Amino acid sequence: MHDRILKRSQIAAIVGSIALGLAAGQVWGAGFQLNETSASGLGNAFAGGAAEAQDASTVWSNPAGMSRLTSPQVVVAVNFITPSFKLNNDGSLPAAFQPLGNSGGDAGSVNVVPNLYAVMPINRDWSVGIGINVPFGLVTEWDSGWIGRFQALKSDVKTINVNPSVSWRVNDALSVGVGIDWQRLDAEFTSNVNYSGALMQAAGQAAAGGVIPPSLLPTIASLVPGLSSFTRVKGNDSAWGWNIGILWDATPQTRIGAQYRSQLKYHIEGNVSFDNPALPAVPPPLAPVIGGLGAAVNGVLANGGVTSDIKLPDIANISVFHKLNDRWDLMADAQFTHWSVLQNLTFVRTTGTVLASTPENFRDTWKLAAGATYHYNDNWSFRGGLAWDQSPVNTDDRTPRLPDADRTWLTVGTQYRFNRNLALDAGFSYVWVATADTHQNAGSTAANGLIANQYNGNATVVSGQLTYTF
Repeated sequence: MHDRILKRSQIAAIVGSIALGLAAGQVWGAGFQLNETSASGLGNAFAGGAAEAQDASTVWSNPAGMSRLTSPQVVVAVNFITPSFKLNNDGSLPAAFQPLGNSGGDAGSVNVVPNLYAVMPINRDWSVGIGINVPFGLVTEWDSGWIGRFQALKSDVKTINVNPSVSWRVNDALSVGVGIDWQRLDAEFTSNVNYSGALMQAAGQAAAGGVIPPSLLPTIASLVPGLSSFTRVKGNDSAWGWNIGILWDATPQTRIGAQYRSQLKYHIEGNVSFDNPALPAVPPPLAPVIGGLGAAVNGVLANGGVTSDIKLPDIANISVFHKLNDRWDLMADAQFTHWSVLQNLTFVRTTGTVLASTPENFRDTWKLAAGATYHYNDNWSFRGGLAWDQSPVNTDDRTPRLPDADRTWLTVGTQYRFNRNLALDAGFSYVWVATADTHQNAGSTAANGLIANQYNGNATVVSGQLTYTF
C-alpha cells in the first residue's frame, strides 16, 4: 500500500524545501567574530591593539609586540558576554497547518569566554609566546514554539585557537612577529521541521499522481495539524592558519602596528538527527493512507552523516599608539574582516544529497575604534574607548540564527598594579546594536512561516584579567 501511495524518490523533492531551515549558525560579534581577547584591551575598545603591546595578550593582537616585553609574563582573562536578541513581531505569518507561535523571548544568555597568554623573552632580540583563546563563537536559543521555530531554535558555535608565536627585534625601532594557528570548531544547530506541511505536500503529490482522490485532502489536513519534527545538526573539524605582524616605533612617543591573520578552511563532519512525531489516531479507512505518507516523509527526514565546507575570514589590523605625556595614552585602530568569503552555508549528506543550504551573502566589514588611558599614579590606570563595528549581514539574508546589524561599543576599564609582578585589569562594555529589519521565510512561508518586522539587540561585556610578570 505504501508504494502505491508515494515513492520515496517523489517525496524527496517535496520535503526538500522544508529542510532548508536547518542551516546557518548564530553567533555574536560582527558576524561570527569575538573581539573579547583580553580585559586590558576591552577598556579601550581594543583600539591600538596592534601597536600598544601592553601585556602578553599581544600574542593575539600582534606577535611583533612580544619584543617589548623584557621579562616572562602570563595573562589569564575571563569575559562574561551577555547578548540580548528580541523579535518585535508585526506581520509574521504561520507555516501551513501550524499555529503562529510566540515571539521567542530573549535568545541571548550569559557566555563565558576565557583567554590565556604567555610570553618568554629568549634574549634581547628574540621572544616566543603562546595564546589560547576563543576568536569565533557564542550561543543563542529561542523559546520553544516561537514564530521562527521552523528556521531556528538553538545555535551553538564554539572555537578554540592555539597560537604559538615568535618575534624578532630587527633594530631599536622595528620588530616583526609570526605565528601558527590551530583552531577547532564545534557546531550544533537545532530547529523544528513542519511535519504537518510535509505530510500535506506528500498528500498533494499523491493526489496529483492519481494515487489518492483529491477529495481526501481536506480530511487528511483536519487529522494532522500542528505536527512538527525536531532536528539537530552537529559537527566539528580543526583547521590550520597563520598570522604575521610588524611594529614600528615611529618616534619615542608613537608606535604603529599592523597584523594579518589568514583564512581558516574547515571540512566539518557530523550527523543530522530527526525526532519525528507519532501519527495521530485516524479512522481505520484512512490509516493506510496516512501511514504511507508518514513512512515516506520519515524516509526523507532520516538520521545520517553530513558534511559542510566553511571558510572563516582573514583579518587585517592597523593601529596607532601615542604617549601624549606621562599621564595620557591615545590609541586608534582600523580592522578589516574579509567576510565575503562566506556566501552560503550548506550541509550535504554523506550520500551526496544536499540536506540544507542557506544563503548568507556576507559583505566585507570594518571595525573602527579609538581609546585613551589615564595613568592616575603608579598603581591605578583608567581606560575608555569607543568603536563602530560593521555587520556583514545584509537585510535580505538576515536569519534568526544571525539577526545581526551594525553596532556601537562604549567601553571603560581600569588596572590596579599591586607591584611590579602582579596587575589586575577589569573592563566593561555596552554594545548598541542597530535595529535589524527582517522579512524572512527561508525560501517558503508554507514550510517555515514568515518572520516579519525587526530584531532589537544589545550586549554587555564584563571582563577580568590577572597579569603576572616574573
